[in-house]
Amino acid sequence: MTTKTPPQACIFNIQKFSIHDVPGIRTVVFFKGCPLRCYWCANPESQSGKVEKMWDEQQKTYTTVGEYKTIDEIIEEVMKDLPFYEESGGGVTLSGGEVLYQAAFATELLKQLKAKGIHTASETTGQANPHIFEKFIAQVDTLYFDVKHYDPNKHRQGIGTTNKLILKNLALALEKQKDLTVRIPVIPHFNDSLEDARQFARLFKQMGVENIELLPFHQFGQKKYENLNRKYEMQGIPQLHTEDLDYFRKIMKEHNISCLVR
Repeated sequence: MTTKTPPQACIFNIQKFSIHDVPGIRTVVFFKGCPLRCYWCANPESQSGKVEKMWDEQQKTYTTVGEYKTIDEIIEEVMKDLPFYEESGGGVTLSGGEVLYQAAFATELLKQLKAKGIHTASETTGQANPHIFEKFIAQVDTLYFDVKHYDPNKHRQGIGTTNKLILKNLALALEKQKDLTVRIPVIPHFNDSLEDARQFARLFKQMGVENIELLPFHQFGQKKYENLNRKYEMQGIPQLHTEDLDYFRKIMKEHNISCLVR
């Protein structure tokens, strides 16, 4: 009699005591692998769905990025902080990379967490088959959804694919009335113009988006490219700050869309 091997997912970090996103103390599970190739990506070590080596300057050696874990192993780890979730109204957040890159595993993980009474959240780019996406978000209590551009051609130029699936899944999430916040990573020379802000606002108003967050471009991931021996396309580009996006917030407000800068 053969024993069935339990499914595994490639995880590159499990971050505890996160308080930056959904209310409460949370554990964030970072899935490795992403179908998009944003040239400004701050976590290039998350793009490949496989275990890889990355130079560690402190230890002066290569370290392994990514580890295959079962659902039971992840649940055992995150449940260690159950008292903190209960006390603070927190829970578990899935992130990436792109969690939908390993959608079947992630969906089952969420299902089992919800069965234990854990509040679930996820960050996603929405780049997945709508049938898969619908099953996934059925297990998500709070959803953060990235929209990087409103124009399909410019989206393809910057990321490698159009925004067709992304906007279709955003519409699906809105139809299901999920607790939803749309996030825009605001990138210099890609989607940061006054006209870009206007076009985003028109799109979201038409779709019924009520809450957005702006994520100003930063250089926190720059060193990772060097440590992975990869070219960094945003070398020398100035970071954006909260005050740089006042025009963006003003335009969203004019369209009755709540707008926060992270």
